[in-house]
Amino acid sequence: MEECFFDATTVDPLDSGFTPIPEGDYEVVIVKSTNKPTKTGNGSYLELQCQVVAGEYAKRVLWARLNLKNPSSAAVEMAKRELSSICHATGVLRPKCKEELHNIPMIVHVVQVEGRNGMQNEIKGWKAKEGAAAPAAQPAAPTPSSPAQPTSAGGRPW
Repeated sequence: MEECFFDATTVDPLDSGFTPIPEGDYEVVIVKSTNKPTKTGNGSYLELQCQVVAGEYAKRVLWARLNLKNPSSAAVEMAKRELSSICHATGVLRPKCKEELHNIPMIVHVVQVEGRNGMQNEIKGWKAKEGAAAPAAQPAAPTPSSPAQPTSAGGRPW
């Protein structure tokens, strides 16, 4: 019998790390952003990979998916509002590309939700990190084709 280079039956595996982090507020940065097609092929979403940068859960990764092209106008509107929250949290109000939102510390509110494979994390709010620089420019006045962007969902901080 051929000798193997490693016998995994003799060593306990590491924790998979797929347990969700506790609900709460975390400092994160966007480390990657990718445009992806929806499963049905009739739209696309922006997937943001966020990394926790401070505290006990530093280096853990969270994802946000924004349905910016979707047959559902409600899904698109919600995605645009969330993207506006991200832009306000980073201070980049008119990004020329999605990468301009990368590596800027901000605070996210994380909850746990039931997913297909058990409990998982979901980002439910974005805000500027205290002490972060104010945005360089004020947003343009809303036009009929671009509704006013609220500073927070429902007037609440989250």
